[in-house]
Amino acid sequence: MKSDKATADLRVQEYLDDISQLDICREYSQWYNVDVSSLLSNTNILGHEIDYDSGTSLIFLDRSVMLCCPQSGKIHHYPKHLLHCFIDDKRGKCHDSDGTIFRAELFSISPTNEQLCWEKCCVSEIDVPQIQYKVAKWIGWLNS
Repeated sequence: MKSDKATADLRVQEYLDDISQLDICREYSQWYNVDVSSLLSNTNILGHEIDYDSGTSLIFLDRSVMLCCPQSGKIHHYPKHLLHCFIDDKRGKCHDSDGTIFRAELFSISPTNEQLCWEKCCVSEIDVPQIQYKVAKWIGWLNS
C-alpha cells in the first residue's frame, strides 16, 4: 500500500511540475498549487495533458477526467462513460480553412456549457504522430 501512495504522490508532483512550466499569472499558478493540488491528494492520477496556450489542463483518473480552467477558477469533472473520441484525418484531402490536416477531440455528452471539448490539431504531417500517440492513450484509457 505504501508504494501505491508513493506512486500517487509522484504522479501528482509530476503534474504540478508540468503546471509550473506554464507561462501564467501568479494568481493562476497559486490556484493550481493550492486549490487543485489539495483536491488531488490521495487521488490516483493515470495521466495528464496541458494546453500551454490557454493554461487549462486535463487529468485522467480511473473512471473520469478533470478539466482544470484557471481563468474561470473552475474544475469540471466528467465520468468516463460520458466521453467519446473523434478523429478527423484530412491528409491527402481538402483540409480545413485554417490548414488543419489532422484533428482529434475528446468530448463529453453533457449539458450545454458543461461539455468537455479537449482538442488537438495539427497543420503539418510531421506533428501527426505526436497527436496519434496522444489519441492512442485516450482510447486506451477509454477502453480500460
